[in-house]
Amino acid sequence: MTPRIACLPLVLLLQAGCATHTVTPDPAYAPTPPAPRVAPERNHGAIYQPGHGLDLYADTKARRVGDILTIVLQERTAASKSANTSTTKESTVDFGAPTLGGGGVTVNGNPVLSASVDQSREFTGEGESTQSNSLKGNITVTVARVLPNGNLVVRGEKLLSLHEGQEFIRISGIVRPVDIGPDNTVPSTLVANARISYGGTGQVAEASKAGWLTRFFNSIFWPF
Repeated sequence: MTPRIACLPLVLLLQAGCATHTVTPDPAYAPTPPAPRVAPERNHGAIYQPGHGLDLYADTKARRVGDILTIVLQERTAASKSANTSTTKESTVDFGAPTLGGGGVTVNGNPVLSASVDQSREFTGEGESTQSNSLKGNITVTVARVLPNGNLVVRGEKLLSLHEGQEFIRISGIVRPVDIGPDNTVPSTLVANARISYGGTGQVAEASKAGWLTRFFNSIFWPF
């Protein structure tokens, strides 16, 4: 085998490790088109005709399937946890010298069959975990479904192609029409059953991840 052929698997492995992953749109967050409108029948025998009225007092808030709604991301979470454990155990066991023929077994006057065991255990453990997250911004979604009680099921995603990779934001949940502001926006804190996903690919995202060897030592497969 020539050296060039022997190095071919190594070159292919390096190319696979340097390959750039792209974020593809998720069909679960795809925009929902509005329901098609059926043209009303023409009836020129009256002043009022269904389907030709003007909403003089209607606003621009989302209320139908396919309407657009802007969600203002105002997510902020913080969690802290600490634990301390300390245990101590001591035990002592004495075995008296047995007697044979009414007398003890000795060698040069010293008992040889007596024994004692002293045992002591001590364990101290301490752990602390602190985590905080913050997500701010705007994302425009579409109304996917209108529930029987009037609430709106919304969903949408935003894909950003940056210089060093791609980022995405996905959100879905339930919005009450009364929570929608005059500018057709609603805070993310008022979205029920909210599912928000944020991630990305590229050099910046890969640099913030632990290597495969570090993940192995932190996994359940490493018992020490």
